[in-house]
Amino acid sequence: MAVATYTKAGAKATTPAKLEKKVFGIDVKNHDLLKDAYLAYLANGRTNLAITKKRGEVRGGGKKPWRQKGTGRARFGSSRNPIWRGGGVAFGPTGNENYTRKLSLATKHQALRQALSLAAKEDRLKIIETFAYMEGKTKDMVSFLDKIDAKGNVLCVVSVKDASKERAAQNIAELKVSSAKYLNVFDVLNADCIVMSRKALETVQAWLGGKNE
Repeated sequence: MAVATYTKAGAKATTPAKLEKKVFGIDVKNHDLLKDAYLAYLANGRTNLAITKKRGEVRGGGKKPWRQKGTGRARFGSSRNPIWRGGGVAFGPTGNENYTRKLSLATKHQALRQALSLAAKEDRLKIIETFAYMEGKTKDMVSFLDKIDAKGNVLCVVSVKDASKERAAQNIAELKVSSAKYLNVFDVLNADCIVMSRKALETVQAWLGGKNE
């Protein structure tokens, strides 16, 4: 498989990059696998901040609202019971909930291969010779993305993410820079365009192109 390749100036290269079929050309049949990997990424990044107070933790309510018998009303021992306004919450979140989802390494790799194969099939993948020349300048990054017609949510995949590349991208709202070894299904599926350097492509193919798990 071949894919459109661009020089650092934004012109089409004479020699297109070759994509390994077992990484970028597999047949995507199991969409549940992609869904599981996508949701696992979101769940594992979730911060558990929701906490509610039980009836014993709400301030006040120490006095019995009315006497036990003789009023004709239902008996209550505290105004902080869960069915009263201002009372505690029954079965609410405690802050100790565990929302993480575990996937095997083989499952993660296969889901990522499927996501990359979909990106290649839908022509969302572009290869660039190198990002090194940009020297951390946002205007260079914007100019290059315009030249190769990279629009929408753009994912730039580099072999090694450093301060220079992050600085070039940090003021562009719809651009994310990711290291090749930290690619994930969430970023790949959400990207309208994936711009990958040749070195990053080699890293990804060496990482995922071995013997399938």
